[in-house]
Amino acid sequence: MTSSSSREVIVEADGGSRGNPGPAGYGAVVLDPMTGETLAEAAEYIGVATNNVAEYKGLVAGLKAARSLFPDATVHVRMDSKLVVEQMSGRWKIKHPDMKPLAAEAGRVFPAGRVRYEWIPRERNKHADRLANEAMDAGKQGRQWEPSDSTAALDTAAARNAATLPPAPSGPPGDATAGAARARAALATGAGSTTAASADPGRTGTGTGAWPGSVARPAAQDDGLFAAEEALTTPASGDFEAEAGAAAPAPAPAAQSAAASAQSAAASGQSASAASGQGWSGGPDMSAPATFVLLRHGETALTPEKRFSGSGGTDPELSAAGLRQAEAVAEALAARGTIQEIVSSPLTRCRQTAAAVAARLGLDVRVEQGLRETDFGAWEGLTFGEVRERHPEDLDAWLASPKAAPTGGGESFATVARRVAATRDRLTAAHAGRTVLLVTHVTPIKTLIRLALGAPPESLFRMELSAASISAVAYYADGNASVRLLNDTSHLR
Repeated sequence: MTSSSSREVIVEADGGSRGNPGPAGYGAVVLDPMTGETLAEAAEYIGVATNNVAEYKGLVAGLKAARSLFPDATVHVRMDSKLVVEQMSGRWKIKHPDMKPLAAEAGRVFPAGRVRYEWIPRERNKHADRLANEAMDAGKQGRQWEPSDSTAALDTAAARNAATLPPAPSGPPGDATAGAARARAALATGAGSTTAASADPGRTGTGTGAWPGSVARPAAQDDGLFAAEEALTTPASGDFEAEAGAAAPAPAPAAQSAAASAQSAAASGQSASAASGQGWSGGPDMSAPATFVLLRHGETALTPEKRFSGSGGTDPELSAAGLRQAEAVAEALAARGTIQEIVSSPLTRCRQTAAAVAARLGLDVRVEQGLRETDFGAWEGLTFGEVRERHPEDLDAWLASPKAAPTGGGESFATVARRVAATRDRLTAAHAGRTVLLVTHVTPIKTLIRLALGAPPESLFRMELSAASISAVAYYADGNASVRLLNDTSHLR
């Protein structure tokens, strides 16, 4: 079994009241995110209460069940209660006196940085709903729920399996399909030994392949396939939201050796994956990829001051300049016409940027907790110089290791990379063959780029990522990834 320090679990919880207020009960289940296996169940009849109180009690029970199994785990909470999800995510205030202590109790079970919340429709929360109803049925009979009497896991297994299957691709996949067809034709005519650029001259940075539907971008590079790196097996890093311009420590000899090998491969016209037996030589998957257009949000008041601004601070809104940037990028994306879906970080600056694009494209915005920025702990709102002055030892440790967290319980870059990689895997499975706009932050975007390139952690400190900039990565079914664009700001000029 995976150690608790690297384990992620899913908690699904629900509560109900037959009368609101009336006889009430809750149910919660802890699931393995990879297999869907039920790891623990909890349910209880709680007497007369409201729906919301029962839902909160279900959340507390689910979190405690997860902690008893894996005390150091990260937890993905899924509930069909919009109220609980929004309040526990910090976006809605908790006003009701009956819920304040329950929310506080839920918040104490795990550190805030290790729990993320997602709203799901009721039909996807059937296991916890069934447990809550079993608890209320037991209370009606004058007894408490017993695990041995429950059939919730059996009754919801088929529905859960169906719900977790990725939806069938629909709609035009962008110009990646045409590029794949040309590459297949080149391989079929014996051109498979050539480089990606010669096999498909249209898929270069100066042609339509720079990213789906784009015009010529002289700064873009050839998009041959590269082997994607798994964040769970290699330490990952990132960069801070304010782009403070800190110099990373010198790479270790092993990293220098890896970089030299990559440079040597590039000089000889080979990709890193080709040198390791992957990519073209490994029989690449040439079906239509999931293409993520990565949009960093527009400026806030903190951006030009180069202050740390993550997910643990004040959640600032876009400034006037940021709103103008959002409109400019919306116009550019509308002109290109390839975006089919929009997914956003839950933070306000991203949701505002996404809303501007969505209004131009006539699309809805789905919020994804895994796209939020790093929690910078006590550094939130400070400049790099101020952190250097107040927390010099912590800052040195943070710069030296992706496993070091900011002062005051923030997130390490290794933790963020695991979260981002898990989010990437979910989204690529759900959006095969489609072009999706991800509106997010510096660290998630740089992490996705780094993992796609198989680059070492210190590479994150060597990337520029401007406010309202566009990057793009395509993900193929065999695990290969293709970086199409990085830090395009032409729409802001």
